[in-house]
Amino acid sequence: ENTSLLDIYLSTGNVIEPHIHQNAAELVYCISGSAVVSLLNPFTNQILNLPIKPGQVANIPQAWWHYEIATADGTHLLAIFDAPTPEVIFGSDILRLTPANMMAHTYCLDEQQWKQAISPIQSTTVIGPPANCNQNRGTINPTTQPPNPQQNLYYQDSYYFPLYWGY
Repeated sequence: ENTSLLDIYLSTGNVIEPHIHQNAAELVYCISGSAVVSLLNPFTNQILNLPIKPGQVANIPQAWWHYEIATADGTHLLAIFDAPTPEVIFGSDILRLTPANMMAHTYCLDEQQWKQAISPIQSTTVIGPPANCNQNRGTINPTTQPPNPQQNLYYQDSYYFPLYWGY
């Protein structure tokens, strides 16, 4: 009654863009291929990278910023939500719809550089990168993180997920 499903089909390097579901938790089940489900823990400000293969799942708590990247062609994921109609806020919408002058003022950015940087984002992305992307089309390593001495990379090649006890 209060659940819904979403089939996701991806090729290597395709990404379900960063987003949140403000009204639903999500369980991502890998049917075929492989992917890395990455989520931002809002309590520790750490990115957790959860590699999944067929038969494995990743749990995303409600309203956590997350994204999925396929690490194999023919990846089929099943997203299971605890809401009949999961709501979503996509990163591409936040970037392109927030006025440039507000972003520049808030984050001390050059407004023209900001406008230029986000100019390729013309609509909601959902699955990226877009086919017309002229950037390096090679795949990124989703488990590679920028240096951060406070970040513990214990999850690099394991499936460890720290216990999470509610809100």
